Amino acid sequence: MKRTVRRPELRRIVPLADTTIYEMEQRGEFPRRFYLTPRCAAWDLDEVEAWLEARRRASEVPTRPDVKLRRSRPMRTSQG
Repeated sequence: MKRTVRRPELRRIVPLADTTIYEMEQRGEFPRRFYLTPRCAAWDLDEVEAWLEARRRASEVPTRPDVKLRRSRPMRTSQG
């Protein structure tokens, strides 16, 4: 049987703000909520756990920032 979680339990599982979760849902970066009733939203626990595992795996891969994406380069000043 599939298990769902409501917002209070989701907050304990995923320590992100409600607005962050909402924005990530809109961008397709977080599992989408669905409504059990017009006022009762829930998330599929399997999808949330899969998202957490994917984030865990992604954080294990060392990444370096792409310096070519910088908008400006800070200027060094010589102090001497």
